[in-house]
Amino acid sequence: MDSLASLAPPPEGARSRDALVEALLDDVRNAMERDPEAAHSAAVRLVSLLTPQAAAESEVARGGLAPWQKRKVDRYLQAHLQHPLRLDTLAEQIPLSVSHFCRAFKESFGTTPHMHIIRLRLELAQRLMLTTQDPLSQIALACGLADQAHLSKLFGRMVGEAPSAWRRRNLTDAQADAGSRHSTASQSVRAAPMRDCMAPTP
Repeated sequence: MDSLASLAPPPEGARSRDALVEALLDDVRNAMERDPEAAHSAAVRLVSLLTPQAAAESEVARGGLAPWQKRKVDRYLQAHLQHPLRLDTLAEQIPLSVSHFCRAFKESFGTTPHMHIIRLRLELAQRLMLTTQDPLSQIALACGLADQAHLSKLFGRMVGEAPSAWRRRNLTDAQADAGSRHSTASQSVRAAPMRDCMAPTP
């Protein structure tokens, strides 16, 4: 029975896939010399065809994103926080279907993509509030938020206070720490010559 099964013609889907692979290989061979860019494009299509999405998704479904997938998604998010971020665009980075991407993302990051993006944007806003003198309206836009009101609403919900109050308090704390460090350094500089003068002469 096994030998008879092995002689059976491949299913229609497999035949059409094989034909597509052959056609893409021909495209790559024909374009190698006359059009390297087209050859590269065809090669990329061939690789994506030979790496079935279903296999990748079943792997992801077992335990979240692979480490390289998680790194790639994180790098993409950090580089594009100031732009609108769509789930389908994020899923394409790996690539996975949107539903599998969302499940694997939550397994790996411990939260949904939407909540993770909000957290990253608020962290960026906090850094900009402490390292620049930009107004909150400009910081909101730099973090991919609609406007200052949007920033204030999300900030109040996630951090527990208004961004202006948080900025004032943390800048004051940072300035106090800097002043304290400067004062300690000044005292040690002034004390050093006194110790030298009091040292016994040889």
